[in-house]
Amino acid sequence: MAETKPRLTELDPVWKRICDEAAAAVIDEPLLGGLMHSSLLHHGGLDDALAYRFALKLSSGEMSEQLLREIADAAYADDPGLGKAARADLMAVYDRDPACHRFIQPILFFKGFQALQAYRVGHWLWQSGRLDMAYFVQMRVSEAFGVDIHPAARLGQGIMIDHAHSIVIGETAVVGDNVSMLHSVTLGGTGKEEGDRHPKIGNGVLIGAGAKVLGNITVGCCSRIAAGSVVLQDVPPKSTVAGVPARIVGEAGCEQPSVMMDHRLASGSQN
Repeated sequence: MAETKPRLTELDPVWKRICDEAAAAVIDEPLLGGLMHSSLLHHGGLDDALAYRFALKLSSGEMSEQLLREIADAAYADDPGLGKAARADLMAVYDRDPACHRFIQPILFFKGFQALQAYRVGHWLWQSGRLDMAYFVQMRVSEAFGVDIHPAARLGQGIMIDHAHSIVIGETAVVGDNVSMLHSVTLGGTGKEEGDRHPKIGNGVLIGAGAKVLGNITVGCCSRIAAGSVVLQDVPPKSTVAGVPARIVGEAGCEQPSVMMDHRLASGSQN
């Protein structure tokens, strides 16, 4: 008798938990049964579910859901790193956002996570030389989620974008791993200059709501940028900056600011 191959849910604990949560949600709220089945339970794995959500959320009269699904399926098949990054992003949201209690929430309800995964497909298109299609994805992500990330920007994994409204990340920006940022953050340029003109954000950085980081500057690893700050100069690692223009007000206050999510200046500031 031939051996039965194990199901993907038995091999992928993240996907198994997502399916378990979706099944429980159907019992708790039967009216969401269609959503849970079409978005999660109908699919064989997380990559398939993310490809479906990408196509569903970004389709319009200009581009059908079917065509966008083909693009996303090709991206996830060609680059396994997309699925790995999505899992890291999912865990980042679950660990750092006190409003997130289940894995299904970011996938279905949190536009920061959804916009980030859509950007990743757009970045894959950009790297594949399909620039106009990448621009189309950028446009639709901006229209659908209020998040504008240039497809050429380079973002690491384990990123949490909380609330995500009015996020802007420019073409030559680089964002490291395990970064957390809140709504209305801008990683922008300082004028009409071309070339490398956007910020480089190190690993483990926490960027508060409304902060503007402008120009080809470096924000060192495990630093904090206070809400509403305008950063125009390099930020040393493990420090806290605040103000307009921003200045160093103390140390970061902890080893992993992006994980601790502590925005209070008193925890690491100097008088």
